[in-house]
Amino acid sequence: MTDTDRAQRLERVMARHGYSGDSLIEVLHSAQSLYGYLSPKLLALVATKLKLPPSRVVGVATFYHLFALAPKAPHQAMVCMGTACHTAGAPELARVFHDYFPDWQVKVGRCVGCCGLAPMVICDGKPQIRLTPEKLIRQVEDLLQP
Repeated sequence: MTDTDRAQRLERVMARHGYSGDSLIEVLHSAQSLYGYLSPKLLALVATKLKLPPSRVVGVATFYHLFALAPKAPHQAMVCMGTACHTAGAPELARVFHDYFPDWQVKVGRCVGCCGLAPMVICDGKPQIRLTPEKLIRQVEDLLQP
């Protein structure tokens, strides 16, 4: 899909919502889906089209953790740091990525609601449960196999 196609699709989404500021979150989701992330230029465009202050658009984009403000790495992980996961060893799991898989984009997040499966990491969209550092290393290496 070309940038022109993406821009036209985003324009249709905003038009469908009447360029209303109330549709900001939906528009940001659509923009991220089309472009992969929300660049400063894209956020400024949305602010202009929806007639919103740029600070509000950036504030919403930075408040919700599902919005990406930079291009995504080829591999991504989210380490749950909810109470159950944290006490079961999640901080050590985050260090595994730093030490063994530095090219992964790793985020820590709030509880994902799987406390009985703690600690948990979502690797490239696949949940990995009841982890130890050694088990995480093996499972990530398995995910990386072609």
